[in-house]
Amino acid sequence: MSRKSALVAMLGLSMLSMGALAHGPSKAQHGGIVQSAGDLSFELVPQGETAALYVVDHDKPADVSKMTGKLTVLNGTSKSEAALKVATGDKLEAATKLGAGSRVVATVNTAAGQAITVRFNLK
Repeated sequence: MSRKSALVAMLGLSMLSMGALAHGPSKAQHGGIVQSAGDLSFELVPQGETAALYVVDHDKPADVSKMTGKLTVLNGTSKSEAALKVATGDKLEAATKLGAGSRVVATVNTAAGQAITVRFNLK
């Protein structure tokens, strides 16, 4: 095998392995929309008069007990904000109604003080 062929083969194999290391959105576990930011995945789930935000860290439920944040919801020209409060171990909730066409910006502050912004578009 020539040196050039060996280099091309090594490059190809390294690119294949990079896909396995990439962090992308997890699959929805609660019927919502999933987006990723940093090492975390966020699943936004409309629940009638509330909205739930589930947080996943490397495919495991994240501890949200020390997280805070807010949801900013845009419905057409209307804008509203609602505080995110801890509901369970991996779930934050906000008292806001989401519907088809809503655009949502979740701002989450981690226990370490890092602010994470995640955007969702409901269809």
